[in-house]
Amino acid sequence: MKLERLKPGPVARRPAQHPGVDLQLLELIIIAVVAAVVLYQLYAVLGRRVGRQPEDVAQPATLPRTGDAEPFTPPPDTGPAPSGVAAIRARDPAFDPAKFVAGSRQAYELIVVAFATGDRATLERLVSPTVMSGFAKVIATRETEGRSETVEFTQPPRADLESAEVTGDLARAKVRFLAEFRSRSKGPEGEAVDDKRTAELWTFERRLSNRDPNWTLVRVDAAEA
Repeated sequence: MKLERLKPGPVARRPAQHPGVDLQLLELIIIAVVAAVVLYQLYAVLGRRVGRQPEDVAQPATLPRTGDAEPFTPPPDTGPAPSGVAAIRARDPAFDPAKFVAGSRQAYELIVVAFATGDRATLERLVSPTVMSGFAKVIATRETEGRSETVEFTQPPRADLESAEVTGDLARAKVRFLAEFRSRSKGPEGEAVDDKRTAELWTFERRLSNRDPNWTLVRVDAAEA
């Protein structure tokens, strides 16, 4: 009996392992992990806050309540202080420049006539003690010399408000007068009639805290005609 020699069959051979392939696979895994981490961080930072969020809008501060709400009071005006006529009206809303000028014209006529005739009682009601002192000296001199005088206006005097101001509690206004009048005088040398034309700047004052609305003459200056 022949023994047949067994021939070994084909042996399955395992593919050869290449170290480079394993390294590439490991690198891909690491890159994938890093990318995932980066994407997660980007999502955490940007993905949740796209556009303007409600919490980004500034909210008014909540103040503690101390009672019922009070009506709004506008802040005081910090602009420049009023001047001229506005300064007087700010303290005395009833001040009317037109009426003041008309009243000063009447006072002018009364004072001029009273000074000419020596009417001290009328003058004391309309002028300051300083002005009255000057008028009284002239009147006394005329009386000592035996002179007398009367005045009549040939036409109504013209009055113009030159300036106005307030200093503390004192209101001051200057009025420019142009007047034409006829003066008749008598003296030791006889009688004389003179037609005169004058231009004067009169200063009136009034205490704003005083209920008396009348103004007082405190100064007389010459003015250009």
